[in-house]
This record gives sequence, C-alpha cells and structure tokens, in this order.
Amino acid sequence: MGLIKLKIREFADEKGWTLKEVSDRSGVAYSSVRAYARAPGLAMVDFTSILKMARALDVMIEDLVEVVEE
Repeated sequence: MGLIKLKIREFADEKGWTLKEVSDRSGVAYSSVRAYARAPGLAMVDFTSILKMARALDVMIEDLVEVVEE
C-alpha cells in the first residue's frame, strides 16, 4: 500500500493562511487539517476532506496529494 502526503501547509503558506483558516474555509475539522498537514505519510485519508481542502485552496487534488511511498 502506498503512502501520500498532503501539501496543505505549502498551499496555505502561498495564500498567507493558517491551518485554522484552511479548516474554516474548507469545513474540514481543524484537528483533521492539522493531522493531515503534519503527517509525513498517510495510508488512509477521507477523500471528501481532500476534495474540500483542494477547493478551498483553489488547487487540483493532484497538486495537493504527493505520493511519498508506492
């Protein structure tokens, strides 16, 4: 099973947003946004959360997700 990293912090920094602002703008719980942003590699993630964060950050899902291990 592969691992992915979500590049939330990178895109939030580009917009000058905090992780709390990503949470507020996406509707994804702050604890989830923070956990996703800090994780070096995730085996599972809620796809709806990825979609909501990508929309809030105005990026494609493919840009938000980075494969770190296949």
